Amino acid sequence: MGGISIWQLLIVLVIVILLFGTKRLKSIGSDLGGAVKGFKKAVTDEESDADFADNKRMEKKSADESVTTETKSDIKDKP
Repeated sequence: MGGISIWQLLIVLVIVILLFGTKRLKSIGSDLGGAVKGFKKAVTDEESDADFADNKRMEKKSADESVTTETKSDIKDKP
């Protein structure tokens, strides 16, 4: 069944260039590239922030558990 041939893609490309012009297409391409780059950076930063927050929570939890354990043993040792 029919697919898109190279000639059909070339015709569409020529029509797009005629409608928008090369300068406008270049600016649209660079804007789109900047948006994709910003999105990737935001996703990467969000993942690293989430990992950092998880590590902080785990450290706090283990510190709280050690304080609780020490407090219980201190109570048992006192006369």
